[in-house]
Amino acid sequence: MASKKYRIVVKGVVQGVGFRPFIYQLAHSRNLKGWVLNSSRGVIIEVEGDQPELESFTKNIEAKAPPLAKVESVDVEELPLEGFKGFSIKHSLEEKEQFLLISPDISICDDCLEELLDRQDRRYRYPFINCTNCGPRFTIIQDIPYDRPKTTMHKFKMCPECQAEYDDPNNRRFHAQPNACPVCGPQLKLVRRGKGEGGRDEIKNVECDDPITETIKLLKEGKIVAIKGLGGFHLACDAENEEAVQLLRERKKRYGKPLAVMIYQVDQIREHCHVSPDEEKFLMSPQRPIILLRRGPGSTIAHSVAPGNKYLGVMVPYTPLHYVILAESRMVLVMTSGNITEEPIAMENEEGLRRLGYIADYFLLHNRDIYSRYDDSVARVFDGELMMLRRARSFAPFPIHLPFKSQPILATGPELKNTFCLTKDNYAFVSQHIGDMENLETEEHFKTTLELYRRLFRIDPKIVAYDLHPEYLSTKYAKSVKNVEFVGVQHHFAHTVSCMVENGIKDKVIGISFDGLGYGTDGTIWGGEVLVADWKNFRRAAHLRYVPMVGGAAAIKKPYRMAFGYLYSFFGDDYKNFDLEYLENLNEVEERIMKQQIDKGINSPLTSSCGRLFDAVSSLCRVRDEVFYEGEAAIDLEMLADEDEKGSYPFDIQAGMREQGAGSGDAPLVIDTQPIIEAIIADLKKMGSVPIIAAKFHNTVVEIICEICEQIRDSEEINRVALGGGVFQNFFLFTRTLKKLRSNGFEVYYHKKVPANDGGISLGQAVVANESVKDTDNEN
Repeated sequence: MASKKYRIVVKGVVQGVGFRPFIYQLAHSRNLKGWVLNSSRGVIIEVEGDQPELESFTKNIEAKAPPLAKVESVDVEELPLEGFKGFSIKHSLEEKEQFLLISPDISICDDCLEELLDRQDRRYRYPFINCTNCGPRFTIIQDIPYDRPKTTMHKFKMCPECQAEYDDPNNRRFHAQPNACPVCGPQLKLVRRGKGEGGRDEIKNVECDDPITETIKLLKEGKIVAIKGLGGFHLACDAENEEAVQLLRERKKRYGKPLAVMIYQVDQIREHCHVSPDEEKFLMSPQRPIILLRRGPGSTIAHSVAPGNKYLGVMVPYTPLHYVILAESRMVLVMTSGNITEEPIAMENEEGLRRLGYIADYFLLHNRDIYSRYDDSVARVFDGELMMLRRARSFAPFPIHLPFKSQPILATGPELKNTFCLTKDNYAFVSQHIGDMENLETEEHFKTTLELYRRLFRIDPKIVAYDLHPEYLSTKYAKSVKNVEFVGVQHHFAHTVSCMVENGIKDKVIGISFDGLGYGTDGTIWGGEVLVADWKNFRRAAHLRYVPMVGGAAAIKKPYRMAFGYLYSFFGDDYKNFDLEYLENLNEVEERIMKQQIDKGINSPLTSSCGRLFDAVSSLCRVRDEVFYEGEAAIDLEMLADEDEKGSYPFDIQAGMREQGAGSGDAPLVIDTQPIIEAIIADLKKMGSVPIIAAKFHNTVVEIICEICEQIRDSEEINRVALGGGVFQNFFLFTRTLKKLRSNGFEVYYHKKVPANDGGISLGQAVVANESVKDTDNEN
């Protein structure tokens, strides 16, 4: 039978996942000759043999690819025969302007875990065990192609045994770039801060036989230990020790916001939480995200881990170091990001010691450098799928696929929960969670991570998209970029388009964009928006009635100010006649100042924000007057809501005034929330149950959404609804909204791959910018 030669280019996540040894073995099993190599654009194969074997070989490249590989395309070209004598693996080829997809860091695999816990194995308890099927990837890579010299492992020379594994195509550690063992690889060190000569702070080594055993002992004693992991530090303590958890909160300055916990295995998790089969599947997946689980009645986890919350953020170990600590201690550990509130996660040893020195009692360090900061991903499971709440470890930098070929674009994202997005071809590379762009440390994290993405994916953006708010650091950075075209994108429009593109929807939708705040085209603060939108344009079809944010940004931290804004703007001085506990707690001087601010329009910008409405109701109900983190008052209200309550409050929908800059069409409808506030006050006067009031309020928001959608469907024949904005991370509200809209015949789309909160904004910005510039090019 005549022989043929194929040249095959495989693109996708095909480096660092055992793809070349897979190809080598696949070729040998079919007696094919040739070679395979890594290149900057993917894996290149030249192979010769009988045509049936070549066809079988080609078919199985995708069908039998390694578990961590994601094959995007297999391009085959027939070439003249060369007469290869065997099959080999060639050195990597670097090609200018070419790029490939990078594997995220992946949890330890079952084979490595078995070796880790096997007393007879040479890597027993070695906390940096890995193979081609698991371990660090993105956090150690400096450039492509993905080879050891271009990773932070380049400084560790492999011992003869590790080198033999690395060179053996039949070994699962063949070309595993982070391959190492206790003889030649990274090592642990336990240190603490102490006093040296003259009372100066200095770092002292902890003398012990084994750093891991000593760390477990310290955790059981109630100490706080900073543990360096894959993408930075965790702060760990005993999650069942109330005193230790409260001390961690106090030192970290993280008051109220839930802390994640790490538990050894699912059976142990069930002692504390309800775990469905789908939740178990994702807990134990190679990605190992933090999953929000319903807390069980018998849990012994300290109340202060997630005060007042029905859910716990739970993850299982994902690094060998985590596994050894949890397997030997069987503790439930708080594992929260190693930072002070509002700052990015600490990454390297010196930085961790400097920034976390007054939080942690001890530091478990290692000497494998981290090249990119990487927080844990957070998700919940709904309808058998993951819904991302924070997208980072194990998911970024894998791209979102675009249903079109994009121009090279940088979208700089919003201020809170920032991510950026770079687009090229059919890929949108949404960055890992950067954080709140409110300080120089986070801005520096943004810049260094952006530079890494640009280098890895060979993207030189010609267009820069940004949020309309002029004071956002992300917006200021965008406008500092030289020789590009700028596109400003309205915040809530970006929310809607982000949801649309993730779900592959391009035609017009009704976009329900409810969040805390975003700069509006009329100069006010939006946040309770109903849009009619496609990827190019939007029209503001409806919004919540404007109310003053008394004190501006201070009203975000102090919901009682939002409550006062509602009372005074709706009822004038008549609010004093309401017999409310809320009023009894107002400071008279501050009350007088707030009235003057509203009357004179001093630092009291108008807002249509749904998030701020939640804040106001929370304060009126005496649930939360001040918050320590964004959204806390709304979360507390959600946690109190009676899940059996079906009632709701009245509201009005009125014709509004025509606005400038929000697109063409009729003036937006105004959703008047005054009847809602009046009814809540009446319930409070009747000593109504706060859980009942909270539930009725949530149900009212559902009714508002459905009523507005029905009116728009009747007038414009649009049956698709896209839900976006941080308010829809409220699971009580989201599930009831989804159910009612679907029961009324709507097609409803929501976020899964990127967060509904501001972490998904950059994706929408990039798509809007591409459409905007494409239209400009067509006109020219």
